[in-house]
Amino acid sequence: MTYDDVTHLSAKIKPKQQKVELEVAIDTLSPNYCRSKGEQIALNVDGTSLEDSSTYSIKMMDKQTFSSIQATTNTTRYAAAVFRKGELHLTPLQGILQMRPSFSYLDKADSKHKEREAANEAGDSSQDEAEDDIKQITVRFSRPESEQARQRRIQSYEFLQKKQAEEPWVHLHYHDLKDGRSEHERQYLYCQAMDTTENTELVKTPSEYLAMLMPPLAEEKIVKPVGPSNVVSMAQLRTLPLGDQVKTLMKNVKVMPFANLMGLLASGTDSTAVLRCIQQVALLVQGNWVVKSDVLYPKSSCSPHSGVPAEVLCRGRDFVMWRFTHERSLMRKEVTSVIKLPPEDVKDFLEQMAVPRANRGWEFLLPTDHDFVKKHPDVAQRQHMLWLGIQNKLEKVFNFSKEDFLQKKDAQMEPIHVSGEQRLKMALENARERHGFLQKDLDTQQLKASTVTTLPSGANALVRIKEEPLSDSEETMDMSASLPNGSLNGYPSVESPDLDPRSDHGVGQTPTPELRDFVQRTFRKHFVLCLSEVKRLFNLHLASLPTGHCRFGHVTDRMLQDTILHSHCKQILVPFPPQSSASADEQKVFGLWESGETFDKHRQVLFEIFMKNYRVRRNVIQTRLTQELGEAVTKSDVDRLLKECCISLGGMWYLKGTVQS
Repeated sequence: MTYDDVTHLSAKIKPKQQKVELEVAIDTLSPNYCRSKGEQIALNVDGTSLEDSSTYSIKMMDKQTFSSIQATTNTTRYAAAVFRKGELHLTPLQGILQMRPSFSYLDKADSKHKEREAANEAGDSSQDEAEDDIKQITVRFSRPESEQARQRRIQSYEFLQKKQAEEPWVHLHYHDLKDGRSEHERQYLYCQAMDTTENTELVKTPSEYLAMLMPPLAEEKIVKPVGPSNVVSMAQLRTLPLGDQVKTLMKNVKVMPFANLMGLLASGTDSTAVLRCIQQVALLVQGNWVVKSDVLYPKSSCSPHSGVPAEVLCRGRDFVMWRFTHERSLMRKEVTSVIKLPPEDVKDFLEQMAVPRANRGWEFLLPTDHDFVKKHPDVAQRQHMLWLGIQNKLEKVFNFSKEDFLQKKDAQMEPIHVSGEQRLKMALENARERHGFLQKDLDTQQLKASTVTTLPSGANALVRIKEEPLSDSEETMDMSASLPNGSLNGYPSVESPDLDPRSDHGVGQTPTPELRDFVQRTFRKHFVLCLSEVKRLFNLHLASLPTGHCRFGHVTDRMLQDTILHSHCKQILVPFPPQSSASADEQKVFGLWESGETFDKHRQVLFEIFMKNYRVRRNVIQTRLTQELGEAVTKSDVDRLLKECCISLGGMWYLKGTVQS
């Protein structure tokens, strides 16, 4: 419907409610009017009866009603503006109404439909009314209405609706846009006293007048969101005094090198002032700063796990910190046996400053910061004296002596640099010792064999030792302690001439079929392994064999690597970060390159990605797979690949064996 389809307007108002209704007559002869729809609506509303009270007298929807609602309750900031001859005339508004279509005729159609249904039901049951017996009825008198009930009734929605409906409508006379009365009323929108000096409010500067017209909003108080008590943003941190900044950082991080602490503080912060602050809230352990126990566990607090008082917790944690000043690794059982605290509390202490390592217990979280100790010897000496005082107190409390633990001092406290000549000398000495024992055992076996003409069925073949010069790479697998072999990322590639089994380097190291079968089965199960993990699995396999059942012979690191590389595997030269604490064997990573299935291409693409990246995101892997293998790569393929070859930490994906999970 357009404005041209309107033939007549009538209006009425309820002054108390400030409610206006406009009744708009519709031109039913307009080409925009749908006659069938109009007749259907009139039939639904009025039915087929010809009554004077019908909504639509011509049996067709020929009018539309619009009802008003308040568009806003605050009209002080609104005005009607008229621009004429370079002048802007503003008139304040007392109220703003929005006209919306009223669909009350639909309610009337529903009520008509219900009346017709009720009439039909009454007609069906009227035939049986004569046959019904006279029934007794009960008459009840209404009780007097209490004042409380009356107040509830007056405030009810139904009562208010009824009161509003009872207010009579006041019919208005509608004047068209071009009507003389409309033109007369429109003149009130212009200022009538333009030449007088009575408009004192306008004798102001433009900025002052605009401020009067649009007063500035009152500043709302911004309520900062309440975050967790242990979370402070860097912006909030910078507003604190230096001492509180250092204390807050140490409480959250717990272990930190001094260089990292300076990086978190504002640029230009005096390092001397920071050193004074850090010594009040932390202690020096292996050149790194560890937050003091009484900062983490104030006097009034207790353990969240066991309820142990803070004083007892502080003594136990100080013992763990003191042990780490002398050793790189600790065993949790040893710590628990001394401090006599619940395992949950001991684990909390260790998790704050150490990480678990396979077969090595808990290793201190950070490498020793020798640079700080050399740069600040006075601070290191002062901290050493503090630890001596703490040690005396701990010895009295836990009844131990320093010598009980220093005998087990970890050799990894200082990094060991073993030259090639030293490694060769150690390997030759070990080989000579083993050679003597094996030669003696061989002579004994040959003596027994000379007296026995036949061997019992199922007897194992003897291990033959070939007497020849030992290669400098012949180093027996030792699971208890592996020395670094000097290689950057493990073993050379398959194309290296050193791997030629026909070369002198490989003499006497031909792998047995049993060893080759073990390696193939292991990599078909795990797909990606570092050398230390292969050695661990091999030792477990040896331990599971029956006594005397040994068909592997003398297996060296070099022989094991040769067997891996000749079992359709390839070394993945993962670029480990400089701060990585992985050992040399842990940095030698091997992956199953070919297994005879179509999924080999997926693994090869993944391995090529990790030859250039230590860690990657999932979308990088998926994009690279799609580029190399096409759109046929599905989400399930990516999920399978990541499950077989990778682990996820903090939203990033690492190759298995390259990170401690």
